[in-house]
Amino acid sequence: MSERAAVPELRSPDPLGRRLPAVYAADDLAQRMTDGFDQVIAPVQATLDSLWAYLSPDLAPEDFVDWLGGWVGATAGPDRPAAQRRNAVRTAVATHRVRGTAAGLAAEIRDVFGVEAEIIESGGTAWSATPGSRLPGSPRPDLLVRVRATGPSTAFTERLREFVEANRPAHVPCRVEVVPA
Repeated sequence: MSERAAVPELRSPDPLGRRLPAVYAADDLAQRMTDGFDQVIAPVQATLDSLWAYLSPDLAPEDFVDWLGGWVGATAGPDRPAAQRRNAVRTAVATHRVRGTAAGLAAEIRDVFGVEAEIIESGGTAWSATPGSRLPGSPRPDLLVRVRATGPSTAFTERLREFVEANRPAHVPCRVEVVPA
C-alpha cells in the first residue's frame, strides 16, 4: 500500500462542521461526526488539490511514475533507476514520434538498457528530378544494431535481441551485436 494513503494529523482545508446550519454548529455530536468525515475526506482532498503534481514526471511519487509510464507508453522498465524512468515518461511523446526509425530505436534502447546503440541500416532517401535515378542504400533490407556494454551477459544480449525484434520495422531483418566496451 502507498505511504501517502494516510497522513497523520492531516486537517481538511474546509471542515464540514463549518458548513452545517446554525442549529448544529453548537451540537457536539454533529461536530464530532463531521470531524470524523473530515479525517476520511482530507487525504482525498489533498490528492485532488495536488493532482497536477501527480501528472508531472518530475514531481509524481515514484510508484506513480511507473503507472504514468504505462499510461503514456514509456519504454524504461521498472528495473531502471528512478531518474531514468522519469526521463522516459517525460520524453515518451518525442520517442513515439520517431518510433520505427533508426533514431527511435536508438532512443528506446538508451531508455530501456541505459547504453548507446549504433544503428546501421541498408536504406536511405534521396530526391531527384530525373526519373529512374539510382536509389540510395542496398536493395536488400538489413538492420544492424551494435551496442557496446561493459561485461555483457548472455541474458543481456538475449533481452536486447528480443527488444530489437519487437521494436524494429516489421519488414526489415535485423542482427544484434553486443561488443565489450
